[in-house]
Amino acid sequence: MNNSRRHFIRSASTLMAGAGLVSALPASLRAVAPSDKINVAAIGINGMGWADLTAILKNPYAQCVALCDVDKNVLDKRAGELAQKGQKVKTYSDYRKLLEDKTIDAVIIGTPDHWHCLQMTDAVSAGKDVYVEKPIGNSIAEINAMVAAQERTKRVVQVGQWQRSQQHFKDAVAFVHSGKLGQVRLVKAWAYMGWMHSIPKQPDGTPPAGVDYASWLGPAEKRPFNPNRFHFNFRWYWDYAGGLMTDWGVHLLDYALLGMKAQHPVSVMAAGGKFAYPDDAAETPDTLTTVYQFDGFNIQWEHAIGIDGGPYGRDHGIAFIGNNGTLVLDRGGWEVIPEKGKMEAVPRTKSVDNGLDNHAVNFLDVIKSRKLEDLNTPIQAGAHVATIAQLGNIAYKTGRKLNWNGAKEQFDDAAANKFLAAEYHNGYKLPKA
Repeated sequence: MNNSRRHFIRSASTLMAGAGLVSALPASLRAVAPSDKINVAAIGINGMGWADLTAILKNPYAQCVALCDVDKNVLDKRAGELAQKGQKVKTYSDYRKLLEDKTIDAVIIGTPDHWHCLQMTDAVSAGKDVYVEKPIGNSIAEINAMVAAQERTKRVVQVGQWQRSQQHFKDAVAFVHSGKLGQVRLVKAWAYMGWMHSIPKQPDGTPPAGVDYASWLGPAEKRPFNPNRFHFNFRWYWDYAGGLMTDWGVHLLDYALLGMKAQHPVSVMAAGGKFAYPDDAAETPDTLTTVYQFDGFNIQWEHAIGIDGGPYGRDHGIAFIGNNGTLVLDRGGWEVIPEKGKMEAVPRTKSVDNGLDNHAVNFLDVIKSRKLEDLNTPIQAGAHVATIAQLGNIAYKTGRKLNWNGAKEQFDDAAANKFLAAEYHNGYKLPKA
């Protein structure tokens, strides 16, 4: 995308009173020459990486020019789907080769969590803007390295916590900040995943044809291939991710923190385990309760696999429990349940927009404007909640209440501090913060 075109689009967007979104521009301005579009590439395109790319390509100012995946079956499938729409792209199995292409403006990182840090830091160092899936890293040391890389390079980095681009979430937090709930002493966030079931144990075997398994493992410990640890289910193994505590926790705890304007907890404790499916193949807990103590209030996280009936009859959500009433918020909307005689009920306000689509447009808008302060989920925001989620997992692993020094980013517990950094293997090194 050339600079003159960038300036023209920015000026046109500014003149659109209150538009804010490039999708609001008239059709005549949306007929963008291919040479003037934002060239986007995607790394890791089996799941959310593909969903993110699909959302971005709904915008006329973006075009996909390259795809990368270590599974050739996925790579060929996605390239074929784009080809059917008339979009011919380059394909790569090694993301480092993709990053050498100087025509690429931005990359999407949709790989498993244990790859995010290396790929994001390499991408910004190569001069690319980045849309990175949540949680941004698989350890607090990785999270800090990613923030440092963005702050050093000043690239646009949007984290895939797309709820920050949904209007009803913003409205609900504004209501919490209004003070109408009275003193809020407890916030609950939860994810009850009734659709998730046991993962039967399977023997180790040979990677599927077309899969570069060594590159899939990357910095993770070398292990024999097992189908349970591959693709979607990587989420339930400590080598690659942090279970529901980080997978859904970053979405919902993010708004708990925003609503309370919370920074660092003073302590954290967690209890749970594999209670629903004790003998299945997963490593992360299927049942967990985590309590974060802040100055004057607690935030509580809980999750349960195989159950839909969460608090307030919702399978996921956030509840701000105040002296006057409780605001209950989820992806479908929000409402206020009053304490008797304390305040009026606020009927449920339903969501009317698409958070992921909005998030994609916000990313593209900031690529053009270079106004990093306009990002809905800058890396600093993603880092904050990802760190909070990691603290919960560390408390679970140690099995005791831990005191946290937010300024130093350390526990007063040497054994717990050993979990702050992920161990890198196979010749890979953790980037420096």
